[in-house]
Amino acid sequence: MKFSPTTIEGVFLIDLEPRQDERGSFARAFCKQEFASAGIDFEIVQCNLAHTDQAGIVRGLHYQEAPFGDAKLVRCVAGAVFDVLVDMRSDSPTYRGTYWTRLDPVSRQALFIPGGVAHGYQSLEAHTEFLYMTDQYYVAGRERGVRFSDPKLGIPWPLPPRDVAPRDQNWPLLEGSSS
Repeated sequence: MKFSPTTIEGVFLIDLEPRQDERGSFARAFCKQEFASAGIDFEIVQCNLAHTDQAGIVRGLHYQEAPFGDAKLVRCVAGAVFDVLVDMRSDSPTYRGTYWTRLDPVSRQALFIPGGVAHGYQSLEAHTEFLYMTDQYYVAGRERGVRFSDPKLGIPWPLPPRDVAPRDQNWPLLEGSSS
């Protein structure tokens, strides 16, 4: 695996390094030793698969508050997503920094997201499947969020956002934002 740092401290875009032969290819999608060699301590305790029926649907931007902040390894396994991150760690040098990228099964890229970084995505195709693994269990009442439409973030959603959950529509705006 090749780990490329992004504009948010501790977030890595991960490229697979497939081995090819006449049958196709094989690549590691996760290896604790390779993550440790990249300076990432990550132990998976939960794996989730989300299916989104239609293009344009936005999910997020979510994170869990400390001490339950969950690191994530995310990958799009069918369809395509516009993946968005916002650093909500007040002690981070990239606090409130943003990063976005397209994830799809053709590029086979993944993102490693440390705890305290809000995450969300927009499905770019119908019948999108999104896989995410976490190092913490979901803890009811500890989830927090950032409003997907916060003007201070300036997120360039590729499609008009649709079917956003009421909870995601009502997360607070960042200080200094106006609705």
